[in-house]
Amino acid sequence: MTEYQHTIKAPVSVSGVSLHTGKLVTLNIKPAAENTGINFVRIDIGPEAVVEADASLVIDTSRGTSIEKGGVRIGTVEHVLAALTGMSIDNALVEVDSPETPILDGSSRLYVEAIQEVGLEKQNAPREYFDIREPIRFYHEEKDCEIIALPSEQYRLTVLIDYHSKVLGHQHAILNNISDFASEIAPCRTFVFLHELEHLLKQDLIKGGDLSNAIVFVDRPMEQEELDRLAVLFNRPSVGVRSEGTLNNLEQYFHNEPARHKLLDIIGDLTLAGMPVKGHIIASKPGHASNVLFAKELKKHIKSRKEQEQIPTYNPDMPPVYDVNEIMKMLPHRPPFLLVDKIIDIGESHVVGVKNITMNEAYFVGHFPKEPVMPGVLQIEAMAQAGGILVLSQVEDPENYNTYFLKIDNVKFKQKVVPGDTLVFKLSLISPVRRGICHMRGLAYVGNKQVMEAEMMAQIVKNNQA
Repeated sequence: MTEYQHTIKAPVSVSGVSLHTGKLVTLNIKPAAENTGINFVRIDIGPEAVVEADASLVIDTSRGTSIEKGGVRIGTVEHVLAALTGMSIDNALVEVDSPETPILDGSSRLYVEAIQEVGLEKQNAPREYFDIREPIRFYHEEKDCEIIALPSEQYRLTVLIDYHSKVLGHQHAILNNISDFASEIAPCRTFVFLHELEHLLKQDLIKGGDLSNAIVFVDRPMEQEELDRLAVLFNRPSVGVRSEGTLNNLEQYFHNEPARHKLLDIIGDLTLAGMPVKGHIIASKPGHASNVLFAKELKKHIKSRKEQEQIPTYNPDMPPVYDVNEIMKMLPHRPPFLLVDKIIDIGESHVVGVKNITMNEAYFVGHFPKEPVMPGVLQIEAMAQAGGILVLSQVEDPENYNTYFLKIDNVKFKQKVVPGDTLVFKLSLISPVRRGICHMRGLAYVGNKQVMEAEMMAQIVKNNQA
C-alpha cells in the first residue's frame, strides 16, 4: 500500500519567549509543496533567509540544536522538528522572527496541539522511507553514547539514560509507533540539574528560562536561604524540594519523563537526516551532539543507498530495446566510431545503453598499448551517443537528424575502463527538450562501480541531405 506525503492543512502560529535570549518569538508553521521537506525561514531578515532542516547545517549542539546557512542562524530547532515528524508531516515552512524558536513549556506539546487544530493535507507524491535493512552501529566516544538502528517495519525508538545520580539514575523510554507521539512523548518537558541551572544563570544564558519549562533535579543539599533566592529569581512565592529530588515547580507527567524527553529530542534531531526512517533506533545516553552525528551517519547511508538504487541492471539474456543494427538506423556513426552496442532501457526522460569493451578496439593500438585503457574522451562520446538515441527516438525520422555537442560540464573519471569491461550508461534529462536543445546528466558503470559522470548539452539539427 502506497503511503503519501503530508503537509499541514493551514498555517498555525505559536508564540513564546526564546530560552537563551528571552525575546518574544512568533513561530508560524505553513503548508509546503511536496518533496520540499522542512525549511526554516527567518522572516525578521527576509523571505530569502532560508535554512533547510539538514544535519550538515548544524552549527552548535551545546544547549540545543542550532542550524545555520549563509550567516542565517536558528537555534533550538529540535522540539518543533520532533512535533513535525511525530505528526507525520513531510513538508512544511517554519517561519521565525528571531534567531531562536520559543521554548514554550520545554516540550513539543503546544506545537502538536496547534497542528492538531488544523489537521494534515494529503499530497500526491509518495512518501519515501529510508528502511534499515541491516544494523547500523554508532558510538560517540566523547559522550559515551551508543546508537544502533535495527530493521523494523515501522519507526520505533528506545532510549536509555544514566546520569550516575541519586536523584536521576537509570531510566528508559520506548515508543513503539510514531502515531503515539502526540500522547506519549510530545508533552514531556526538558530537564536540568540544579548545578547546571545555576551555571547557566551565572553565564546569563537562559534569559527566557523559568520554572515552568523545565524539570529541575536537585543534586545537592539546599538551605532555605537558597530556595528563597530561587523563588525571587523566578518570581515564585516559594520553592521547595520534593522527596524524589526535584524542585516543586512542576508535577511530572510520567515517572520516566526525562527519558521520554530524550526520546523526543532524538526524534527531532534525526529529522535532520532528511528522510523518514523505517527502523528501530536504540540509543544509550543520547544527547544533541551524538544525535546529530548519527543523523549525519544516516545521511551517508541514505546517499549510498540512492546511488546503489540508480545503478542500472544489465541482464545480457534480456533482448535489448534497440540492437546495434537499429542503433545504426538512428545514428550516423559507424565502426570504429560507433560506441554503443545496444539500448536496454528507454523512457521519456532516460535511456540506458551498453558498450562492450574488447581488446580489438582500434584506439588500444596507440593509447597506452602496454596497459590498455579506454580514453576518457571516448567514454564521453559513447555516453553522448546513448543520449542521442534518447532524443532521436522521439522524432518520426531520426535518420534525418544529427546531434551536436554544445557544452560538457562536471566531468569526473573515477576508475579506469579496460578490455573485458561492460560499460553501462544511464542518462537522464535535466530539463525537458526545448527548441532542439537537450540537457542531460549521465552516469557510467562497470558492474556496480561508477566509473565516470558528466553533464552534457546538445542540439538536434536536421541534416542537409534530409
